[in-house]
Amino acid sequence: MLIQTDVLIIGSGAAGLTAALELADKLNVLIISKETLVDSSTWYAQGGIAAVLAEEDTTESHIKDTLIAGDGLCDEKAVRFCIENGKSAIDWLINSGVTFTKNDATDDFHLTQEGGHSHRRIIHAADATGKEVSDSLAAKVLKNKKIKILENHLAVDLIIKEKKCRGAYVFDKKKEKVLSISAGATVLATGGASKVYLYTSNPDGASGDGIALAWRAGCELSNMEFNQFHPTCLYHPDAKSFLISEALRGEGAKLKNYKGNQFMERYDSRKELAPRDIVSRSIDAEMKKTGNDNVFLDISHKDTDEIKKAFPTIFKKCLEFGFDITKDPIPVVPAAHYTCGGVKTDLDGQTNIKNLYAIGETSCTGLHGANRMASNSLLECVVFAKSSARSIKLNLDSKIIDLPDWDSSKVIRAGENIVIAHNWDATRRLMWDYVGVVRSNNRLEMAKEKIKLIFEEVENFYKNFEISSDFIELRNLVLVARIIIESAIKRKESRGLHYTVDYPELSEQAIPSSLSKDNMEF
Repeated sequence: MLIQTDVLIIGSGAAGLTAALELADKLNVLIISKETLVDSSTWYAQGGIAAVLAEEDTTESHIKDTLIAGDGLCDEKAVRFCIENGKSAIDWLINSGVTFTKNDATDDFHLTQEGGHSHRRIIHAADATGKEVSDSLAAKVLKNKKIKILENHLAVDLIIKEKKCRGAYVFDKKKEKVLSISAGATVLATGGASKVYLYTSNPDGASGDGIALAWRAGCELSNMEFNQFHPTCLYHPDAKSFLISEALRGEGAKLKNYKGNQFMERYDSRKELAPRDIVSRSIDAEMKKTGNDNVFLDISHKDTDEIKKAFPTIFKKCLEFGFDITKDPIPVVPAAHYTCGGVKTDLDGQTNIKNLYAIGETSCTGLHGANRMASNSLLECVVFAKSSARSIKLNLDSKIIDLPDWDSSKVIRAGENIVIAHNWDATRRLMWDYVGVVRSNNRLEMAKEKIKLIFEEVENFYKNFEISSDFIELRNLVLVARIIIESAIKRKESRGLHYTVDYPELSEQAIPSSLSKDNMEF
């Protein structure tokens, strides 16, 4: 079955929804979403969006903070472009129906401060900013007649003809069949790959789909070794992937060990407000030093009513697990949170393949460098989605061509799902144990050998059996895991989120990493 559209958007987070709304004034848009329209990492984002909104703040200050957090690896052009467009991005969100929290007394927007920021510049919707953004944009998308949505669909592979992206093969999860979608432009907006790790703050869908699709199509990837671990995920056997926002530390929460002692001052003068890579490594070091599986985040010294008002979602969720954050410290542990690398693009989201764009966490514009600064991610989604939409409207390839149907003639029905379940679990445990917060040559080389065996088994399965949605995600996850390991091995220094005991110092030159099928054949 062939479907035709002007623009195909793969993914329905803040980046995908923004791009769709910006394109739909002139073009027909088709969004595919793996689950429901709002099921994305955006929906789970708590803290807020960084932008220069206060009188005492400046664009140059935000740029400087971002460059410092990126540890020498940011592309200053990308940083400047994103931050200079921050205020207009916030205005666009407000005009699109997003409601941000205001100060009771003055009726202006309430701004918080997070790690790495020198000013209060985080605009937010209580502690559920992502949900507010996602719901508001989705409501607007659903009303737009030029935007069509296919829920419960996921991309299998991109269709490349004559060195141009012509669309994608897409799996219908309910009918269990593959569709061919022809598009003048295709946008990858699938989020990151943090589900490659055993412990993560991300939803199940963060399996690196867009990155894997782009790699197989021949795109260049950059900085894939830089995986951000959020310092504070709720540590409880039943608390799946629940993040404790950095905004708590911005409002004065303290990190403590099992003895109840604060420890961050021993690791960094900025204490709890140091960038995430430093806080995560500090927690990791403290846990290894004490032999405990977690540390604690304590905000109980603040006013009870203020805590409940500022963090209603976190208060309610922690209470479900027996922790009253107005009285009790919260058990926390670092967890994989954000993929700072991705598909290399220019400032319009254009990849090295014509008609193929990547935006949001899937992409690597150079904005984040070696470590994303808090709350720059949703800003990136909106700013670069808008710039990519402008580029697509100016350069749309409207030529209609015949696309080959999906060929499943040589495969047989899949038999045992245990192969999928085992390799899914083995990959995530491997990445957590060998490619985590602190790395070493020995562990990385062992990971390389182990992931190669898993990769070959998965590819053999792909060639011989019918695909399923679980298998499509596994195939992407294993490929991205292998790319992360290869990228980590190539970086012979410690910079930002990549810390290795064998090369603890910075190299004199800060050079972004680059991998593609052309320079690394799997």
